[in-house]
Amino acid sequence: MNRLLIVLLLLPLSVSAAVPAADAGTSPLWGLVQVMLALGLVLAVIVGAAWLFRRVSMGGMLGRWQPAKVVSGVMVGPHERVVIVELEGQWLVLGVTAKQVNLLTSMARPEGAASAATVPAATPPFAEWLAAALAKHRRPSSNDTP
Repeated sequence: MNRLLIVLLLLPLSVSAAVPAADAGTSPLWGLVQVMLALGLVLAVIVGAAWLFRRVSMGGMLGRWQPAKVVSGVMVGPHERVVIVELEGQWLVLGVTAKQVNLLTSMARPEGAASAATVPAATPPFAEWLAAALAKHRRPSSNDTP
């Protein structure tokens, strides 16, 4: 029984030694091309999955409808904020920390207050900030005309 087990274990080794490798004649360049094609395929699958996820997610299906809108927020500590959130005509004042969110108070939306959709952003969008930063640090060249 032991001899049969040893023979069965050594059989694949003797067969693999007897069969010449089929890839022995391929060039290293072809191996590199195969690796690059496989990497490109994996990256394409990742990008396609991300696009499909964004397309099918709830935000895309609902037309980006958001029932809650942040009206205002202020930092009160290194990791603590007080945030006013508008939800169906009610303002919720929330205390937000790194580990939890607490409802401090709720009130009806004041009549004179603008709705959260019409409140201008406290900070400009990133594209505007980037354009301003690039314009500030850009050196004028001889090709620029005033």
